[in-house]
Amino acid sequence: MSAFFRKRKLRYPLIALLVLGMAASILISLWSEWAAGIFILLFVLVFTITWVTEKRVYEATEKHIEALSYRMKKVGEEALLEMPIGILLVNEHYHIEWANPYMTTTLKYDSLIGESLYTLSDDFHPLVKSEETTEMTIALGDRKYRVYYKADDRLFYLFDITEQVEIETLYYADRTVIGILFIDNYDELAQGMDDQTRSNLSSLVTSLVNQWGAKHGIFVKRISSERFMAVFNESILKELELSKFAILDDIREVTSKDNLALTLSIGVGAGSASLVELGGLAQSGLDLVLGRGGDQVAIKHPSGKVKFYGGKTNPVEKRTRVRARVISHALRDLIQESDQVFIMGHKMPDMDSIGAAVGVAKMAAMNKVKGRIILDFDEYDRSVMRLMEAIEGDPELFAQFITPEEALANMTEHSLLVVVDTHKPSMVIDERVLQRMERVVLIDHHRRGEEFITNTMLVYMEPYASSTAELVTELIEYQPKHEKLSMLEATAMLAGIIVDTKSFTLRTGARTFEAASYLRSNGADTVLVQRILKEDLETYVERAKIVQTVEFAGEGIAIARGESDRVYSPVLIAQTADILLTMKDVNASFVVAERTEGGIGISARSLGEVNVQIIMENLGGGGHLTNAATQMPNTTIEQAVEQLKVVILEDTEGGTNE
Repeated sequence: MSAFFRKRKLRYPLIALLVLGMAASILISLWSEWAAGIFILLFVLVFTITWVTEKRVYEATEKHIEALSYRMKKVGEEALLEMPIGILLVNEHYHIEWANPYMTTTLKYDSLIGESLYTLSDDFHPLVKSEETTEMTIALGDRKYRVYYKADDRLFYLFDITEQVEIETLYYADRTVIGILFIDNYDELAQGMDDQTRSNLSSLVTSLVNQWGAKHGIFVKRISSERFMAVFNESILKELELSKFAILDDIREVTSKDNLALTLSIGVGAGSASLVELGGLAQSGLDLVLGRGGDQVAIKHPSGKVKFYGGKTNPVEKRTRVRARVISHALRDLIQESDQVFIMGHKMPDMDSIGAAVGVAKMAAMNKVKGRIILDFDEYDRSVMRLMEAIEGDPELFAQFITPEEALANMTEHSLLVVVDTHKPSMVIDERVLQRMERVVLIDHHRRGEEFITNTMLVYMEPYASSTAELVTELIEYQPKHEKLSMLEATAMLAGIIVDTKSFTLRTGARTFEAASYLRSNGADTVLVQRILKEDLETYVERAKIVQTVEFAGEGIAIARGESDRVYSPVLIAQTADILLTMKDVNASFVVAERTEGGIGISARSLGEVNVQIIMENLGGGGHLTNAATQMPNTTIEQAVEQLKVVILEDTEGGTNE
C-alpha cells in the first residue's frame, strides 16, 4: 500500500482545526459564556463526526486496496502460469532457470529447467548477440513465436503467432498476379504465309498457351494476334518459377519442328493489391524483356526488384529495315532542330563505341549540324590507341573530339546528346553531361538492364545487332547525302563491327554483312583495320599465362584468373575469355582479374547454352546472352571467383534476381 496513504495526512488539517476551535472558544468566552458553551458543543460534535468518518473511510479504503492487491496478485500469478504466453528466464550462460507451465507444455518437455536456450532453437543466437534487435520471429517445433527479449533481466516473452503467419501466408499466396504474354516475331513470320498456314500456326500457339494455363489453373485470354493476358495468383507464380516457365521451351521446341523461330516473352506484375499497378508492372516487365531480346520472363515488383527466367536464345534478326528507316528519319529531324550534337559512349570506350560515335558525328554533318564526340583522353584502352593515332592524322576528324569539360561549357538548351553503345547512366563517360542535357537520344545493341537512361526523346535498341556501329551504319544510309563517309570514318565503324563480332564469327546476321558491305563501298580499309587490331607479343604471352590457371566450375564452364596485385586491361581480359571459348569442351568462359580503373573485372563468353548476361547481371554487370562483363569494387580475385561460382550454381538451379 502507498506510504502516502498510510500516513493519513488528512488528519493533520483536522488537528489544526481543533486547535483553532479551542482558540476561538476562549475568545468567545470573554464576550459571552453562553455563546462559548454552544459553540464548543457544536464544534465538538462536528469534529467528532468528521474524525469518525475519516477513520471509517480509511479502514474501508484499506480493506478495498488489500482485496484489490490480492486479486491483482492472483490474476498476475494466473497470467504467469496459465495464459498462452511463453516466459523463459535464463542465467548468464543462457541456461533456463525458470519457465512457465505454458512453455513446458507447448514444447512437450517434462521440465525445461537447466536446458540450454540454444537447445530449443539456434534462432535465439542473433537475438541474444544483437545489441539493437529486441524482438524477432522464431520457429519452435511446428509453431511460430514472436519473441521479445529483455536483456537486463535475461527474460524472454514468447507469443504464439502461428495462426497469424498462416493467414499472412494464405493472403500473400492468394494475391492476384497479372501476366502479359507476347509472341516474338509472330506478325513478321505470318506475313509470308498463306491463310491456312497462318491459321494453323495461330491455332497451335493458342493451344499451347491454353494447355499451359489449364495445367496451372491460369485464366488466359488472347487479346490480339500476338498477345495474351494471364491472370493467376502468387502460389501459381511460385509453381511456374519452380518449372522455370517451361512454356518458353515448349513454344520454342514445338514451333522449331516446323522451321519457325517463334519464341515467347512474358512480363509479370506481382506484389501489389492494385490491379492498375499490376498491369503497369506487367507491361513494364514485358518492355524490359523485349529490350533484352525476348524469349524471357521478367517478374517485376513495386519495389523495382526484377527476377528473370529464360533467355536461352539469341535475339532474332529483323528481316526488314522499316524500323531503321523510321528511326533514321526521326533522328534526322531531331538533329536539324539542334544547334549542335554531342555524342558520348561508355567509360573506357572500345572500337564499337568510338566507331559508332564517329558515325553519329557524320550524320550530324550530313544534316549540316556540328557534331562533337565526348572523350576522356586519359581513359581509353590500348586497343583504341592505334585507332586514335590514325584519327589524329586527320585534323578535321580529330577536331570533333572534345573533353567532358568542353561539352559542359558549350552545351545549350537546343543541343542534342546521343548516347551510344550503353544504356546505363552509370556507364557513360561523364554523368554530368547526361544530367545537364534535356534532349537525349539513345542508340545501343546491348540487352536492356533494369538501370536505364530515362527521359529520352528517341531510343533505338536492337539486341539482335552485332554492334552499335552496325545500327549507326544502317541509320546513315537513310540520311541526306550532303556529305559522304571518309575512308577513316568508314574504317573506324568497320573496326567496331569486326571487333564485336570477333571477325564475323559471333552474333553475325545478314544485316551485319550488309552494313560491312556498305562501309567497304564507302572506302573502309580492311588492311588498316588489321593494322589497328594488331597486338604485340607481350600481350599474347600475358593471355597464355591466364589461360594456364583454368579451372572448371561445372560441365563446360571454365574460369581463369589473373595474378593477384597485377593490373590487366579490360581488352586483355576479354580476349582471354574469347580464346578460352575456342577450347574443346568449353561452353562458357569467365576470366577474373584486376582492372586498370580499380576493382576486379570479369569478362564472360558463351556459345549460347549458358546465359552469361544473367550471371553477370547478378554480379552488378550486364551484356548479351553470349558476351557480358562486370566490375566488382572492394573485393579480391579469390572472393570474386567464389561469388562467381555461387551465382553460376544458382543460375543452373533456377531464376535470377536483378
